[in-house]
Amino acid sequence: MSTVVKNKNKVKKQTKRQRIPKYLIYEMRKGSPIYYRDYDKVISGEKTLEEVMGSSELQAFFVILISNYLYNKLKNKYFILGNEVGFKFSPRSWYNLDIAIIEKEKLKKPTNKYLTVAPKVVIEIDTKADLRKFENPQDYFHRKTQDLLDTGVEKVIWIFTKDRKVWVAEKNKRWIITDWNDTIDVIDGLALNIEDLLKKEGIDYKTED
Repeated sequence: MSTVVKNKNKVKKQTKRQRIPKYLIYEMRKGSPIYYRDYDKVISGEKTLEEVMGSSELQAFFVILISNYLYNKLKNKYFILGNEVGFKFSPRSWYNLDIAIIEKEKLKKPTNKYLTVAPKVVIEIDTKADLRKFENPQDYFHRKTQDLLDTGVEKVIWIFTKDRKVWVAEKNKRWIITDWNDTIDVIDGLALNIEDLLKKEGIDYKTED
C-alpha cells in the first residue's frame, strides 16, 4: 500500500512540474530548469510575466553603469555584452549573464543564437532565479560560478546590492568576498570600486530593509 501511495505522489509531482510553462524557465542546468523568482505567482495570477522577467530599476542601473565604465576602458580589445546574454555551456545547459567581457577576436560574427564561446570575465548583479529549490541560496551562486569557471571563464564577479558585497571567483585561486568599497581587479589590471563608481555618478546608494 505504501508503495502505491508513493508512486501516486511521484506522478502528481511530475504532473505539477509539467504544467509549469517553458517561458517561466530562467536558466537550465543539465536538463534541470531553474525558474524565474515568483514564477508560481504568475501561474496563480498574482503577478504578470513581465513582472518576474523584467529587471528592477536597481539591477538595470548597476548593469548599465558598470557596462559603460568597462566599455570606455576596454572597447579597443573587448566586447562588453549585456542584456542577460544567453550562454550555452553544455548540452541542455545555459545561463543568463548580466555582463560578459569577451575578446573581439573570439566574436567576429555575432549571431542570433546563444553565445557558445566562453567569455573571459562574467559579472553578475543579484539574480532573478527562484532559489527555493536549493537547500541553501548559496548553492545556486556556487554552482553557477563553478560551471562558468569549468567551461573556460577566467573570472566570475558577483555584486550583491542588498549586502553591498562583491564576490570574486577565479579558477585554481581562493574565492574572496569583500565589501564593495574595496577595489578589485576586473581584467588586464583594470580596477573596479563600486562605491567610487557610484560617487562619481553622484549616487548616494542606500539599501532597503
